[in-house]
Amino acid sequence: MTPVVPCYTRPGVFQPLLPYIQIPELELLAPIELASGRTDPITIKPFGTLVAIGVWLAYRVATRQARRLSLNVDTMQQFFTWVVAGGFIGGHVFDVILYHPDKLLHAKSVGDAVIELLFIWRSQSSFGGFMGAILGLLAWKYRFKVKDTLPYADTGGSSFVIGWFFGRLGCTTAHDHPGMLSDAWFAVQYPHGGRFDLGMYEAMFTLPLALTFLYLMRKPRPYGFYIGVMCTAYAPTRFAMDFLRAHDVRDPDPRHLGLTPAQWLCGALLAVGIYFLMKATKAAERGDVPVYSSEALRAEKEPKGTHARAR
Repeated sequence: MTPVVPCYTRPGVFQPLLPYIQIPELELLAPIELASGRTDPITIKPFGTLVAIGVWLAYRVATRQARRLSLNVDTMQQFFTWVVAGGFIGGHVFDVILYHPDKLLHAKSVGDAVIELLFIWRSQSSFGGFMGAILGLLAWKYRFKVKDTLPYADTGGSSFVIGWFFGRLGCTTAHDHPGMLSDAWFAVQYPHGGRFDLGMYEAMFTLPLALTFLYLMRKPRPYGFYIGVMCTAYAPTRFAMDFLRAHDVRDPDPRHLGLTPAQWLCGALLAVGIYFLMKATKAAERGDVPVYSSEALRAEKEPKGTHARAR
């Protein structure tokens, strides 16, 4: 029997309107013929470029917020480095363990399995990134003996959504999160038929969230606020969107009792979000809200290079 492929179609009613956009790679160095074989070309890929832009912008916003909140900027930079590194490493390691365990189980040797875990550019998982970031935070906390991590974590969280948006833009250009077949108007015109593009939909989710955070940063918020809003908003959104993931593609997401690994973790993420929102609410009721540094705000308004000329 031919397997039934889940899809969302209403023949003759709609048709996908969104184009399948492909941005070519920029080749820096052509393949070189060597005695041992031909090398791969060195290129700049749209996905990596957008991710790099997102990381840089998130770093700039996080350090700006640290100055506003009178946090130690060097400590903030250390936090950012450890958490981002943990996020990328965890994003791949947990992606392999949760989504592609066969790559480890069917590896020819232990060495091949280890190499698969080390090649972090091969695949990434959002929830794997979250778990890796938490491990990076814990490693940073104990490495540098930081007592109060929440101010740095929430400041990082307030800027994370900016990098997240650009990361999902990268997924949109790579089309690496295909959804089920569909002829809905908001489906994408994939080469072999209309499909939902979940990377694009998540970019559309993170854009208003990032803009909202930038607006809310005009005033200081109790620590835990940004983490709470981010987790509480993302958990139900991701839970719903994962029902649209494709079943008929190569290496589809595994399902356990009908749910993807990310959907099972959405409950924990929602609980984390509610916890931090309650924590931030209680802090606001006590009047325990940080204050922006007037010196930092004044420095932001001054033309660049003013201090250098004054000296």
